[in-house]
Amino acid sequence: MFRQIIVGMDGSDKAERALRIACDLAKHYAGTVTILHVPHAETAAFSMGAVAGYHAAIDKPTFAQIEEAGQQVLDGGLKIADDMGCKSVKTHMPHGDAATEILSHANEIQADLIVTGRRGLSSISGLVLGSTTQRINHLAQCACLSVA
Repeated sequence: MFRQIIVGMDGSDKAERALRIACDLAKHYAGTVTILHVPHAETAAFSMGAVAGYHAAIDKPTFAQIEEAGQQVLDGGLKIADDMGCKSVKTHMPHGDAATEILSHANEIQADLIVTGRRGLSSISGLVLGSTTQRINHLAQCACLSVA
């Protein structure tokens, strides 16, 4: 049933929980999990601030720092998947709007399920503009699971 599963990761606790659920489903259905992260300055600043201290969270990160932070998110996701015993895992890190990129990749690989955290790192802007998860749930051509 769920052979191709995409998980949108942003480094938040809810995204990590979404990945754990996706891995559990993938094991049950012998599916493949694709961990997808769209790097942005906000997630890079969060990642850098958590590692390097307060000053990094207020400085605008460079493209290289954004890429590095994005890879850290994916590496963290791979570790979670490994800890869960999830055997078939891929990663994908496109650039652009998160919802658009997740939906595009879901269509490209003919995903059966998209799993996202209900609120990620950008929850304040999501209240005003609409969250990535809301857009995915509204526009996806496959099943969606929003994890609280």
